[in-house]
Amino acid sequence: MAAKKEKRFIIKEQQDLGFGAMYVLTDTKTGVNYLATVGVAVSGITPLLDSNGNVVIDSTAQYAAE
Repeated sequence: MAAKKEKRFIIKEQQDLGFGAMYVLTDTKTGVNYLATVGVAVSGITPLLDSNGNVVIDSTAQYAAE
């Protein structure tokens, strides 16, 4: 039997917007947060930035036990 594969990305937050949605995804290996949009015609993803323009990075220690 194959070993269970760990999830690289988790959905941290989600907001539905009519015909689309916005997600905050977290990379469990690096801790980097991404803002992803999904819509009828277009979708996109970009690193999530704080108010100073720095990439939002979580501690990866919180994902090690999951």
